[in-house]
Amino acid sequence: MEDKTPKPGESISLTSVANGLENMGAEFLESLEEGRTPGNVLSPAEGGDSWTEARPEPFSGWRSLSPALRARRFCREHAPLCRWICTGLLCAAFAAFLLIASLLDFQRALALFVLTCVGLTVLAHGLLNRLLGPPLRRCVEPLGRDRLGLWFERGLALAACLGLVLWLVLDTSQRPEQLVSFAGICVFVSLLFACSKHHRAVSWRAVSWGLGLQFALGLFVIRTEPGFIAFRWMGNQIQIFLSYTDVGSSFVFGEAMVRGVFAFQVLPIVIFFSCVMSMLYHVGLMQWVIQKISWLMQATMGTTATETLSVAGNIFVSQTEAPLLIRPYLADMTLSEIHAVMTGGYATIAGSLLGAYISFGIDAASLIAASVMAAPCALALSKLVYPEVEESKFKGTEGVKLTAGDAQNLLEAASSGAAISVKLVGNIGANLIAFLALLAFVNAALSWLGAMVGAQELSFQLICSYALRPVAFLMGVAWEDCPVVAELLGTKLFLNEFVAYQELAQYKQRRLAGAEEWVGTKKQWISVRAEILTTFALCGFANFSSIGIMLGGLTSMAPQRKSDFSQIVLRALCTGTCVSLVNACVAGILYVPRGAADCMTLLNTTIGSSSFEVYQCCREAFQSPSPAVSQEALDVCCRFYNDTICV
Repeated sequence: MEDKTPKPGESISLTSVANGLENMGAEFLESLEEGRTPGNVLSPAEGGDSWTEARPEPFSGWRSLSPALRARRFCREHAPLCRWICTGLLCAAFAAFLLIASLLDFQRALALFVLTCVGLTVLAHGLLNRLLGPPLRRCVEPLGRDRLGLWFERGLALAACLGLVLWLVLDTSQRPEQLVSFAGICVFVSLLFACSKHHRAVSWRAVSWGLGLQFALGLFVIRTEPGFIAFRWMGNQIQIFLSYTDVGSSFVFGEAMVRGVFAFQVLPIVIFFSCVMSMLYHVGLMQWVIQKISWLMQATMGTTATETLSVAGNIFVSQTEAPLLIRPYLADMTLSEIHAVMTGGYATIAGSLLGAYISFGIDAASLIAASVMAAPCALALSKLVYPEVEESKFKGTEGVKLTAGDAQNLLEAASSGAAISVKLVGNIGANLIAFLALLAFVNAALSWLGAMVGAQELSFQLICSYALRPVAFLMGVAWEDCPVVAELLGTKLFLNEFVAYQELAQYKQRRLAGAEEWVGTKKQWISVRAEILTTFALCGFANFSSIGIMLGGLTSMAPQRKSDFSQIVLRALCTGTCVSLVNACVAGILYVPRGAADCMTLLNTTIGSSSFEVYQCCREAFQSPSPAVSQEALDVCCRFYNDTICV
């Protein structure tokens, strides 16, 4: 036999070792995994260079290893059964845990119970869609091709219009201010139709269904008790979730800095929320939600897959991130579809900024509802202003896929989300510094010019309060609150919504503190109704500073269409602004005051500090004194507020 032992100084070829020709130990282990014992093989000397079958030989080590290998082989052969068993055991353990937690304290376990119900609903929907979806689609598909389906759609539209008129007549008899908001919708829609690019090509199906979906969502959130409670609960949970940002911020900046400095208190929330959103995108949850919302709007409004996906994505991400969902298709999209993409970006806010606005003290339920309601309204008004006159390549959902990003695992997704948000945080901080400084300079210049003609109070806010006061009134805001709301609308349009929400939060804080409504000629706060409508009206990126952001983001994705983007960006900005205003009008139609305080009980108790409820009750006591109001109650009011009755 030839001696294959390498001599000193002779090089060893790794090719044969890598191929397993010289590694007898590796072949031995491989034979064990494949179920072949050494007793069933021949040595290379007896059977050549490969292992072949031979007579069995006893091997004691195989007996000790065989149970583990047999178990491994059994699990491999019965993998589906093992997965079902493990899943069943985990589900049973979770059900037992949920049952015990609910029996011990249901309020504490309410969040887990709601999440479980949502998960079961999703699973049931997927199962029913697989089992009953194809038969139902085969039954419904012929209806859309004959006259019966056409007359059914017309009858449904007529019934919806009659129901809306009847509801408005009955509901506004108690609150006539709701008719002003309804008139505002008619005015804004009429103006947009007058500015339409192609009047005869308007798809009234898309417009009516979009506004109808917006109204239905608002009706569920604002008017129905389950919807109001659900969104309020969701807002509270988001606030609790965002409070965990303080742990990281306090460690990095110190607790004193976090509590006292705006940048260290608010901007870290953007980082935390961006990190969480990136993780949700990696696991596929956001893509699933976006696709379901997109399917609903596409099925009802008849819009294309690409524009609908982008607008649906704007509910959760910003104006530059949502088009990334359809980046491969931007080059082939029509001008009407691009206009819809831009309008959706201007009409909504990013989920990361949603957390920052909630931290200001803005009503979380109103912010969430405004962002969701804006999506169908943006598509509807976009198709009203820029109807489709070209042949789109994306009529169906085939070929439009959503990716989970470039992250390889969940930790990388979390790290990437936090890193990406640093640019956003820097952009927010830079804009706040620049625009607030610019606003102070403009006000100083206007005051200097106004002093020359005896108008020392002239300022940017004062000009906006006069110019946009009719717009605020059409939203349904009381006339005495219109100057303040008009100022906030001007701040949002000409500066940005971040500054406007910060000012709105200051008005709300003064109201909750029970401050005097008027200090001289300056209004210190606005009513709850005006706050809610303003929250809806400010919810969007539609401001002149966003034009560059929109053009820069889309041009980087499709450089060959730069001229098309520049051609329609201003039209999309105006449309996005009107979407927010129509959103506020819908909220004005549906809003009803809740939770009136019992003034007699409140004022007859010992009160240590003022509040908005105390202010309201004291104002009623001052305006209409009655024997039911005791002297002690009046003393309480006089301790906080000044009135002639207190002298």
